[in-house]
Amino acid sequence: KSPSPRQNMPVRYFIMKSSNLQNIDISQQKGIWSTTPSNERKLNGAFWESSMVYLIFSVQGSGCFQGFARMSSAIGCEKSQDWGSAGFGGVFKVDWIQKESIPFQFAHHLLNPWNDSKKVQ
Repeated sequence: KSPSPRQNMPVRYFIMKSSNLQNIDISQQKGIWSTTPSNERKLNGAFWESSMVYLIFSVQGSGCFQGFARMSSAIGCEKSQDWGSAGFGGVFKVDWIQKESIPFQFAHHLLNPWNDSKKVQ
């Protein structure tokens, strides 16, 4: 279900790169995520202007996606100590849909038209 009545709005997808698997584990356990302040405006805009926002997670250098979740709240000002980094912004809620390592090769048929039709990975 959509977090608000925006059925006629587009669905948005974002690849979220994490520097380590521990952050993904924390997210899956607690149902939260935090990103850099430079990403917050894009994600909040998508949250309010879309019917749903899906986040596809990947640890840098892993060659895999670690799963995907739906963004279920806007990004607030509250920060979390869970991440162990001062570089992250506010926390927001995510509902994990799939928690599974999926090699990039299974998604090579997906091309991103907003990134010169490069493979999604």
